[in-house]
Amino acid sequence: MSAGGARLVLVAEHDAAVAELQRRYLAREGLRVRIEPDPGRAPAAAARARPDAVVLDLSASPRPADLYRRTADAAAPAPFVATGGPADEPRAAAAGPGRVGRPFAPRVLVAAVTDALRGAGARPVPAAGPLRAGPLALDPHRRTAAVGERRVALTGTESDLLEFLMTNPGRVFTREQLLDAAWGPGAGAGSRTVDVHIAQLRAKLGVGARHGGPTRTVRGVGYVLDA
Repeated sequence: MSAGGARLVLVAEHDAAVAELQRRYLAREGLRVRIEPDPGRAPAAAARARPDAVVLDLSASPRPADLYRRTADAAAPAPFVATGGPADEPRAAAAGPGRVGRPFAPRVLVAAVTDALRGAGARPVPAAGPLRAGPLALDPHRRTAAVGERRVALTGTESDLLEFLMTNPGRVFTREQLLDAAWGPGAGAGSRTVDVHIAQLRAKLGVGARHGGPTRTVRGVGYVLDA
């Protein structure tokens, strides 16, 4: 990440005209911009540049979820704004990965990037130690959890989902936001998938009221992890 001065945004964009437009508008906000013209090479570019944020074009990728995950791993803990994918309307998520539909207005993209940078402190930081919530502890690196002395093996998706909730305690997330956070934009999973994985986590962890653990259902909205 940038040691000081203007923060660096990596823009991985296949359309040169769109990339230049993004560069100009982001620069007006005092941000430095590095362009990667081949989004498929975004993971390598992120590993080299260590940006403060990433704008990733998923519109032309045959495997957008895979590209998103590989780039996220390389750039972590930098926040993301993904363009393209299944979104029909431009929007920026208030937390977790942002998603902006294409075509997009430059001001919408800039707002999404600045929001992502503003909320970057809520993103999981790989160097941090185990996450804790009551008797529950999660090691995101080993993808294992422990309830007291009892260790619980998790799948990659279960670990990602639990990690996101545990790094944002007390915040209610919709199923769509949790889909973006754990599966990545463009994964093609439905909101019912979140319910299934939450149920699996609760069954494995078996802690708290009605064995739901600290994860609580907010009727008509989504889920929250109580601190």
